[in-house]
Amino acid sequence: MAHRRTLRVNYNKATNVVCVVGSELSVNLDRSAPPGSNFFSVKCTPNVKFELRPPLGESSQQALIPLSGNSVILISMSKASQSEREDKLSVYYYGSGSTSKVLGTAVLHLTAIEISLDVDADRDGIVEKNNPNKESWTWGPKGHGAILLVNCDSENIYNKSPDSEDPRKLKVADLKDMSLMVLRTRGPAELPEGYKLAMHISQGDAESVRVFRAASREVVKSSLHKIFSSFVKDYPLVLSSEVLSKKVPYLGGSAEMNFYVEGLRFPDKDFDGLITINLSLLQPVKAGIPETPIFTDKVVFRVSPWIMTPNTLQPVEVFVCSTSDNYQFLKGMKTLVTRCGYKLKICHEYLNRGDRWMQDELEFGYIDSPHHSFPVVLDSPRDGKLDVFPYDELLGPDFGYVTRVACRKDVSSLDSFGNLEVSPPVTVNGKKYPLGRILIGVAFPTATKGRNMTKVVQDFLWAQKVQEPVALFSDWLCVGHIDEFMTFVPAPDRKGFRLLLASPDAGYKLFRGLSNDGHGQAKMFDGVKKEVYVTVDDILRDENMRHENNYVQSCIDWNRDVLKRELGLDDDDIIDLPILFKLDDEDKSRAVAYYPDMVNMIVLGKNLGIPKPFGPKVNGRCALETEMCSLMEGLGLNCVFIDDFASYHELMGEVHCGSNVRRKPFDFKWWNLEL
Repeated sequence: MAHRRTLRVNYNKATNVVCVVGSELSVNLDRSAPPGSNFFSVKCTPNVKFELRPPLGESSQQALIPLSGNSVILISMSKASQSEREDKLSVYYYGSGSTSKVLGTAVLHLTAIEISLDVDADRDGIVEKNNPNKESWTWGPKGHGAILLVNCDSENIYNKSPDSEDPRKLKVADLKDMSLMVLRTRGPAELPEGYKLAMHISQGDAESVRVFRAASREVVKSSLHKIFSSFVKDYPLVLSSEVLSKKVPYLGGSAEMNFYVEGLRFPDKDFDGLITINLSLLQPVKAGIPETPIFTDKVVFRVSPWIMTPNTLQPVEVFVCSTSDNYQFLKGMKTLVTRCGYKLKICHEYLNRGDRWMQDELEFGYIDSPHHSFPVVLDSPRDGKLDVFPYDELLGPDFGYVTRVACRKDVSSLDSFGNLEVSPPVTVNGKKYPLGRILIGVAFPTATKGRNMTKVVQDFLWAQKVQEPVALFSDWLCVGHIDEFMTFVPAPDRKGFRLLLASPDAGYKLFRGLSNDGHGQAKMFDGVKKEVYVTVDDILRDENMRHENNYVQSCIDWNRDVLKRELGLDDDDIIDLPILFKLDDEDKSRAVAYYPDMVNMIVLGKNLGIPKPFGPKVNGRCALETEMCSLMEGLGLNCVFIDDFASYHELMGEVHCGSNVRRKPFDFKWWNLEL
């Protein structure tokens, strides 16, 4: 629909008017008529188009037309003017009768200008001209609306901080992290005297975006990769939290001016991710009186959400810590990662300061747009001794950083990111989640004093929208992380994955089978230093341990039902792993793994790095390893068992807790999601 504005004119006085091509001027002819007028006629130059309301019907536009109180003329221009006031429209007013003399004439001297504020509204990486859908944003493959990245990486490797935090640190390299916005104009060499162009945003959007522009035509016309200047002076700041409106140059003739839009904030509880940028043509009234907007064009952006990556996506890098006591663990991890052909990055002790829990400190994700994407690390509010690693070692060019700061009194073990996972893509009751669903652990719904993931993190995760979170019950665990009882592995059939769940019932079934087959005296923890041997029959005779595992199984079953319901899973999509638990010696209300928790694994394509369980040996081989291999090899997966007993298991963690994986992004584009 064309922009329409009301125009007041006077008879016997020429009015200079600027009309934007594509807009309409609405003139009430009765208001501008001299007293005694009953008829009117209209004449104009060829570039001027007009319509009368009410329509004339069969009458000729050259004849005298009856004037009524609601007679309106709609005026538009077909193309831009080459010079000021080169077009004209005249309205002649008459008394009564065809021979009546002219009582007055309203004359409009018209200057036509083309103005278009343009973005990549159809999401193909090209800023098309005047896309009709640029003023709104919709989801889905047939949706529209431009996309904005948060400029949360750091191009300055010497004095780094996220680039969005200080415009004085910006470099030209930051332009690739921003979205291109183009102001296209066509018209006379200069605007008529007093007319101006102004770009503006609302106070509400100002905290979430900045806009820069190219300083000269030469810079505008240069290709981005040919620009070598590193100074933000070539791209002056136009809009920010301190500047809500600013005049922008009118270049004259047929011209384009590039603007670069920078996202500053991720969607969150108080920000839905949508941003509107406006461009207005201002008309002068008189010196000392503010200009008034006579035409406004606007565009809408949505900030890219932060997106997590599940185990089914291809790994890129594996991260672990080196400590004074984890040599065996590191040896196993190096062997596994080398075999898989991925990069292994080791955080040494001078940096980790003895904090070995790489999974708990951070979560890898990414942001994406049609023109650019890059990984972004989410830093946990746990802030252990590893807290400097995400900022100091990961933040850099094309590697972003985001965190959520919580009150220290609100932070618990559940804020460590072993308690934050994401499923592979699923379909639930016909609703597709092509980017999977985020999984977090919280307290049981009836708990009054249970631990929960802090609200600022939960709010952030929910606000991303594209991986709608699911809450699981993990407070029954001493550490309280969902990776202690579940994980996902790729599979060649069904939904493309399997959910692995820890299962005390499966553990007892395995041990009863061993006992029935005459292996009741086979020993647990054989080969583990300082660990007291326990036989299979000892475990089966321990009634208290059985009761504790009945409780654990009920907790896992509660989660099993939630996962089946919220991820659309059947029992055939789930594999139960034989894992036993015990209640903690100090906190009798919460459980820990009795032997190394095999579900707490690292998934690298078809290779699984699994905590070595040190189970009872049958014919020289660990029965737990044999069972695990049997369950996984049917899916084409290879099991590699890593000794983490002394350096992780005894500290209530395992292989997954001590490692982290950055993975390739989804092929699916988040903006194509049907919401």
